Amino acid sequence: MNRIDLTLDDMANNKFLTMYSTLIKSFAASTEFSTSEVVSLLIVFYKYALNNRSRMMSTSQLYNLFLVSFGIFDVTIIDRISMNITQDGRSVSPEAWMRLFCVFFNGSLQERMKFAFEVYTSGGAVVLNREVVGVAIEQFFTGDDDDEVNELRADMCEFVFGKFDTDKDGVISFEEYAEIVQNQPGLLEFLGKNIPG
Repeated sequence: MNRIDLTLDDMANNKFLTMYSTLIKSFAASTEFSTSEVVSLLIVFYKYALNNRSRMMSTSQLYNLFLVSFGIFDVTIIDRISMNITQDGRSVSPEAWMRLFCVFFNGSLQERMKFAFEVYTSGGAVVLNREVVGVAIEQFFTGDDDDEVNELRADMCEFVFGKFDTDKDGVISFEEYAEIVQNQPGLLEFLGKNIPG
């Protein structure tokens, strides 16, 4: 049998194949990834899990991946992504890992919009209100003059609601967000980067 990864010994290679063969077949059939791409992604996951001495990847490993490899530095965003893909908020399953990469690498605009909006509305909310938007845009403006910074934040919040709250009900629904982003895809991550690229 050929080695899948030269950094794994025969025992680790066999263990990987035993643990993930069903998932490899499933994701190769149900996603746009080829079998070798699924194997590659799961090998990375497996190495994280081995390093964690577990069958799962820890969320702290996921944080490091986002910070170092994906260039997503907003810890609040990373935390929300983690909460959206995990069952317990502490460990990442191989299925969650693969779903995440399906959105990142192969996701349609619709899938990416759904992912981004769920990240922005984490915590059980189904709409974006002024408080959530206000907290998200705080990071965009910093400075020594608190009055000026607060005014810039308030202006930005008004601008965001003027753009996205098309029915003027004081909240941004997914439908409103999706309509704007379909016409202007550059606004997909308007409250902070959450998809590497």
